[in-house]
Amino acid sequence: MKKASTTRRAAARTTTTTRRATTKAAPAPKAASKAVAKAARKPRTASGKRASPDVLAAAEQNAREGLQKRTEEGHRKAGRTPPTQRAQPALRSTGASRVVDESIRDYPVVTEDEKLLALPDGQLQTPDFTRTDTWRVMRIMGEFIEGFDTLSKVRRGVTIFGSARTGPDDPQYHAAVEVGRLLAEAGFDVITGAGPGIMEAGNKGAKAAGGQSIGCNIELPFEQGSNPYVDTLVNFRYFFVRKTMFIKYSVAFIIFPGGFGTLDELFEAVTLIQTGKMYQFPVVLFGRHYWAGLVRWLQTRVLQEGKISPGDLDLMIMTDDPREAVDAVVAAYGAQRQRAPSPLTSAARCPGGHRDVP
Repeated sequence: MKKASTTRRAAARTTTTTRRATTKAAPAPKAASKAVAKAARKPRTASGKRASPDVLAAAEQNAREGLQKRTEEGHRKAGRTPPTQRAQPALRSTGASRVVDESIRDYPVVTEDEKLLALPDGQLQTPDFTRTDTWRVMRIMGEFIEGFDTLSKVRRGVTIFGSARTGPDDPQYHAAVEVGRLLAEAGFDVITGAGPGIMEAGNKGAKAAGGQSIGCNIELPFEQGSNPYVDTLVNFRYFFVRKTMFIKYSVAFIIFPGGFGTLDELFEAVTLIQTGKMYQFPVVLFGRHYWAGLVRWLQTRVLQEGKISPGDLDLMIMTDDPREAVDAVVAAYGAQRQRAPSPLTSAARCPGGHRDVP
C-alpha cells in the first residue's frame, strides 16, 4: 500500500514537472508570431497610410494636381480665369513674356528642373547635344545672367512669400496689401513669386503706392501665370536660380501663411543666417496663430534635443501687424547700412547684408 502511494506521488510530480516545462516553453510560438508580425509591418506615411512605391506615386500625382488646383483657386478668387483654362495666353503690356524653347522640350510637358534632376537614361546611343546636361549648364548660366541683368537696379528689395490660394476676401490678403504699400512708401521694392494670392496682394500694395513691383515666376508643369500688378517680370526654369534671386536682391523676407514652397524659403533664409552667409536679415513670420504650432515644435522638440541653439529661435520675428513688420525691416536695413563695407572690409562683405563668399 505504501509502495503504491509512493508511486502515485512520483507520477504526480512527473506530471507537474511536465506541465511546468510546457508552460515555460509556451512563449516560443508567441515570440515567433511577434517576429512574423514585425516582419509584415511596413513604414507609414505622415497621414498613416502604409508606405509603398504605389502609394508614393499616387501621392506625387495628387500633390501636383493639388498645387495646380490651389493656384487656379487663387486666380478665380481674384476674379480671373486661370491661365490653364484660357483659350489663348493673356497679353501683357509690361514685363517679360513666356518663351518656350522647343529644342529641349519633351511632350507631355516636362519642366527643365525635372529634366535636370533626372537620372541618365542609360541609352548607348549618344543623345543630341541640346538634350544633354552640358547644354543645360549653359542654359542655367544664361538664366543667371538674365536674372542679374534684369534685377541689377534693385537695391532695397523685400520678398513677400505666402499661399497662392489666398483670396481678396481673406484678412491675410488685406494685410499683405498693406505690407506692400507700407514697404513702397518706405522706399523698398517688393518682390514676390508673381503668382496669385499673397504674392498678388504684395505686388498690388506696392503698385498702389507707386513702388517697384517685381515678380520672379517659375516654370511649372502647368501654366501658372503672373498677377496683373507686376511691373518687372522674370521667368525662371530652375528653382535654385530663382531662389538665388530672392536672396540676392532682398534685404528681408516677410512670410505669410503658406505651404511647402513658403516653408522652403523660410528655412533656407534661416539656414543662411545661421551659417553666417547673411547678417541683419530679418525673417518676419506674419500671422502668429498660423505659425504658433511650428514654433512650438521647434521649441519643444528641435531645441530640446539640441538640434538647434536657443538663439536660433530669435532669428525669426512674429507679428500680426503690418506696421510692425515693416518697422522691423526698416530697423534692420538701418543696421545693415551702419555695417556697410569700408575700403578695408570690402573684400569680406558686400552691400545688402550678404557675405561675399567666393
